[in-house]
Amino acid sequence: MNNYSLVLNITQAIPLKVDLLNTKKAALVLRAINHKLRQQMLKIIDEHEKITVTELYQKLLLEQSVASQHLAILRKAGLVKTTREGKFIYYSVNLNRVEEINKFVNDLLN
Repeated sequence: MNNYSLVLNITQAIPLKVDLLNTKKAALVLRAINHKLRQQMLKIIDEHEKITVTELYQKLLLEQSVASQHLAILRKAGLVKTTREGKFIYYSVNLNRVEEINKFVNDLLN
């Protein structure tokens, strides 16, 4: 028996069960945080505790649309949250989510 058929037999004995949908979702969250500009954005938001998109794009010398697109990715990943105060929307880091991601990454690597 060669190695290939041995692996095949093991695979047949223990069916592979991977939740592909949730794996894709998790990859999107990790990709959201694994981007230099978004990391800079998170750092600035954290330093200010809350910040508007206007303040953020001015600090980073970005176009408003670029900042908004990246904030949307961070928001979709749950890394930032928004609060409305009058006509302004403020962004803040979702510290609970960051803690969850750190725990997940540590568990994955250990």
